[in-house]
Parts: sequence; C-alpha cells; structure tokens
Amino acid sequence: MSTPFIVLINPWIYDFAAYDLWLKPLGLLYLASILRANGFGVHVIDCLDPNHPRMQKLFGTKILSRKETGEGQFYNQPIAKTEAFKSIVNKRYKRYGVIPEVFEETIASLPKPHAILVTSMMTYWYPGVFEVIRRVKSRYPDVPVILGGVYATICFEHAQKFSGADSVVRGPGEGEVLRIITALTGNKMPDPSHATGNDALPYPAFDLLSSRAALPVMTARGCPFRCIYCASSLLYDGFYRRNFLKVADEIEYWTRQKGTTDFALYDDAFLFEPETHALPLLRELIRRKLNIRLHFPNGLHVRYVTQEVSELLKAAGSKTIRLGFETADADRQKQTGGKVKTGEFIAAAGFLRAAGFTAAEAGVYLLAGLPQQEAREVYETIQLVKTNGLKPLIAEYSPIPGTALWDQAAAVTPFPIKDEPLFHNNSLLPCQWEKFTVQDLENLKKTARTDTAE
Repeated sequence: MSTPFIVLINPWIYDFAAYDLWLKPLGLLYLASILRANGFGVHVIDCLDPNHPRMQKLFGTKILSRKETGEGQFYNQPIAKTEAFKSIVNKRYKRYGVIPEVFEETIASLPKPHAILVTSMMTYWYPGVFEVIRRVKSRYPDVPVILGGVYATICFEHAQKFSGADSVVRGPGEGEVLRIITALTGNKMPDPSHATGNDALPYPAFDLLSSRAALPVMTARGCPFRCIYCASSLLYDGFYRRNFLKVADEIEYWTRQKGTTDFALYDDAFLFEPETHALPLLRELIRRKLNIRLHFPNGLHVRYVTQEVSELLKAAGSKTIRLGFETADADRQKQTGGKVKTGEFIAAAGFLRAAGFTAAEAGVYLLAGLPQQEAREVYETIQLVKTNGLKPLIAEYSPIPGTALWDQAAAVTPFPIKDEPLFHNNSLLPCQWEKFTVQDLENLKKTARTDTAE
C-alpha cells in the first residue's frame, strides 16, 4: 500500500494592503507535523512565501523590502477589483504572494495527493482561498479539499456555500481534519484535540518552509478576556497555556539546530497572570543565553506591564513591543471590555521607557472606526501615546460576525456586511459616518506617523 500523500496550502491574500508581521500558517504547519508523525507524506505550499526560491530566481529580492528581523513586504501583483469594490474604493487591489504560474508549477511537480488541506485567515481575504481551491480542483477534481481556519470558522455557511471545498471545518480543527483524513485513507491517527496548549503535539513543520530565520511561536491558545470587537473566543473553545519550559525548549531547538534568530510570540494574552507564565519563560530564556530577538505583534496587555516585566522583556532580547490600548476614552474603555485604563497605560509606558525601549521598538495599537466613534477620540489618544514617548499605531476596526459588537456595526454601516464578507475589510472603514470619514482616517494616520516625543 502506497504512503498517503497530503498537500497543505496557505492561500494568497487579496486586498488593498498587506504587510508581513512574521506571518506563517502555524495551524497548517502543526497539521503537517502531526500527519508526518503518523506516516503520511506531506508538502506545504505557502502562497505568501517571501523567500520562495522560484520567485527569487524570477524577480530577485530587490522588489521586496524586508527587515533583518524577518518582517517586511510580500510579493504582490495588481489585479482587477472584485465587482463589490469597483465603485466605492479608489485604491489598487492586489494579489499578495507568489505569481499563479509558480503555484501551478509547484502543484504540477507533486504526486497526486489523497487530500488537500487549505487554511484561511481574514474573512475578507476569501477570494485568495477560492482561487486556490478553484485551481487545485481544476487539476484534481476528484481529490477532496478540506478548508479550515479563520474565515472558515467565522463565515462557516458562506464557506460551505461558495468556497468549492468538499469539507469545511470550524475552530481549532486538528481533531476534525484528522478524522476526515482517517475516513478517506483508512490510516488511523490519535486525536490531538485534547492536547492542552499544544505541548503533546510535535513541533510545527517549520523545516518545510523555505526559510527559518524568523518563526512564530504560540505559548497559549485562546484568551481569558472577552473584548466586544475580538474573535478569539469564536476561534478557540477556552484558554490553554503550554508549559513554559516546553516553550523554552522549542525556541532553543530552532535556535541551536536551525539557526533561527527571531521569534514572534502570537499569544493573545501573553502577560496574563505573568508570575505563572511570562516571567518564568523570560527568565528561562535569559538563563539559556540564547542569541535571539523576540517580537509581540498581537499586543501585550497594558495592565500587566510592570517594571519587572519590562526589564525582563528587555533582557530576554525583545525588539518589537506592541501594547493593546485601543482608546483613551474612559466610557469606551468600559464598553469594549474594561481591559485597560488610561492610568495603567501611562504607568506601562513609563516602565518600558525606563527599561530602555524606544518609540521605534514600543508601539501602541489604537482602534479606529468603531461604531459611532468620532475621529476626535482617536486624535486625542494619539496625542496621549506620543506624550508618553511611545509610537501610536492605527488599527482600523473590522466588523466580525459573532462578536458582541457585530449587531451594532451592522446597524450603522453603509455596507451590506451581513451578506458579503468582503465588506468586513478595514480598508473600507466599514463603520464610517459624518464624524469619522475616510479622509479623517487618512489625516489620523499622518498624525500618528509624525515624530513621537522621546
């Protein structure tokens, strides 16, 4: 009996803008490692790969602006706007990732798979997902395609109806995906769905990527908070943490064995109860004397940023600090979940500066375009962040079905967000109104980009 062969695909992004903050298809790579450990042949196609050898041969690396730390631009090509955007968005629409010819060459070079797994990210990026499925179905109409990920979970019915996938899987889907593959191939595998915090799983199959200089690490799944704009509780059925020693082991493995220097910690609540998780992990990394840089693109919880936390973050090699502050408006702070207060932010900023972090290293996410939010509120928050010596970063609000803020967003948006996920796109400013226009947003971005007080 031949070895079952599975192809796993991370699709293109179709959008007006996209930037690579250490983005890797982590869930897909965990699945690849589980399948391989159970005797399957696997191949990962990352359509977003900025280090793809074929793309570098065709175009060189000069067209991409990439930082030494691993973040930077994707390859991109302008494409025709989807019909929904033609009359309302005066921006170029692009396909981010490798050119389709490279994708087709890769598919053609592989054996016929027993199944194809496709992941998905933002709800409004689904056109890239559909294009991947269309192309693989055109080549292999009888090979089952299994779709999972964020879009598949948040817009489950839409994905079932329109994606072309044979199966659509919700939530953390390792268990369900492997049950489907077992039924297709007859190869039984242990159910990993109860592997708390991923400690019982093999390391992600990063060796299948074209570069391992910068890698993501997830030290927990889910979030203990319930912010009304956030989808975390829809994507994960609880909050699970890995053993901090196991996390340190993984980071050391990739550093010592594969030469990885930069690690992006994707946790939604890394600093929650810091004495049981973040602090011992940072101390352990310092003790092991690893020559690494740490990045926190998802945002650290302001309330838990103390002098000790700041000093340990610095000593462990942290280079990219992001804080989730959202707004300085006290009423909206309460409305959105009460996760942070302005006084806590001011104290956290002081601790970070005292530990040696500059505005270039420590940025603060501010939510812009919330339902009925005025531009003045965001402007005042930008000024507060600058006054405290950190860098304001505008994060445009994207309405997400199933969140507590969804109904309010649907009631005020000028776009049909309930019928078409493309209109969840934050580039549209979905909840724009007379006191927060697209021009207001552009002015706020310019204000945020001006020099921050040191």
